[in-house]
Amino acid sequence: MPQSNQPSNSNWTILFLCWFTASVSTFGSVFFSLVMEFAPCVLCWYQRVFLFPLVIILAIGLFPFDKSIVKYALPLAIAGWLTSLYHNLVYAGIIPESIQPCTQGISCTEEYIDLFGFLSIPMLSLLSFSTIIALLIILKRRISK
Repeated sequence: MPQSNQPSNSNWTILFLCWFTASVSTFGSVFFSLVMEFAPCVLCWYQRVFLFPLVIILAIGLFPFDKSIVKYALPLAIAGWLTSLYHNLVYAGIIPESIQPCTQGISCTEEYIDLFGFLSIPMLSLLSFSTIIALLIILKRRISK
């Protein structure tokens, strides 16, 4: 069976789902800030630093499909995930106040939304980064075969 240089449709679809997740998350972040007028805290800004470039990087990897995109996108997604995890720990009150970064300005524990009793803005960010990381790892394993 001859090998083709064309990416499989499923690999492209996985990368598209990564881009779509990053795009929806970016749109949601901007919507919360500009439309709902929720002021972002310091940790929200750091998460945006890792999220917003993913929209562009993943889109570049789609056309044409670039197998090496994982090595550029995965570190950003992991850094965003770690920041988001820390933000969730702060939000839950697990991190002591003495080492919280949000001592001035907008509080990192400000409760803007609470869907179903557990979905806060920090949790939405964690879920978004988790989805992107999982999809990128799946893509990396499929490409490595």
